[in-house]
Amino acid sequence: MATQTVDGMEQNAGDTEFKVVKSRKRKLKPETDVTESSMDTAAPPKKPHFPPISGDKLTGGKSEFRKIPIPSHRYTPLKENWMKIFTPIVEKLHLQIRFNLKTRNVEIKTCKDTKDIGSLQKAADFVRAFTLGFEVDDGLALVRLDDLFLESFDVTDVKPLKGDHLSRAIGRIAGKNGKTKFTIENVTKTRIVLADSKIHILGSFSNIKIARTAICNLILGSPPSKVYGNMRSVASRSAERF
Repeated sequence: MATQTVDGMEQNAGDTEFKVVKSRKRKLKPETDVTESSMDTAAPPKKPHFPPISGDKLTGGKSEFRKIPIPSHRYTPLKENWMKIFTPIVEKLHLQIRFNLKTRNVEIKTCKDTKDIGSLQKAADFVRAFTLGFEVDDGLALVRLDDLFLESFDVTDVKPLKGDHLSRAIGRIAGKNGKTKFTIENVTKTRIVLADSKIHILGSFSNIKIARTAICNLILGSPPSKVYGNMRSVASRSAERF
């Protein structure tokens, strides 16, 4: 009998433990149902609506200003192409522009009609590209497109060359009758200006990188045929990505 009572006590203890577990589960179920139903019925938060701010409010009513120094050898081209430079800056970008004869600077200023803040930087890049030696039509791409940049570097930054070695490196970049330069421009879809030992490249970020590596390889002494092959393979890969 003792064993039965002990077994009965064990059975009763087991039953009570099993019931407690069941009661806990029963209590949790309605709570989870309530939370799920409340989450379902809750409306998503509304997005705030902010009206666009005009250029005057962003600048605080103050006009911004840019000065671009003009080198002496670009005075005559600037005078000849002034209307081609003046017209897009005033009509498309709605900015004010003038050439200061005393300081020899092109001065660009915002006005009440200026809508975009970035138009001032675009106009400054456009005029700077012209002063570096790019044609007006090539520089206009900086005004029309957002993802174009200018990069300048010196031949001696890649390799310290002097005298005939420097002139030969510049000749390798240009090629016979400019053939090498034109090939790099056409393959990479960029524009390149060789001004003595300085090199200026106009194009998108990835295209500038391809053109720069090709020019650096030519400066370091690689033959043009090898540079063409590497450049075309890299250009085709980048075209496939896009």
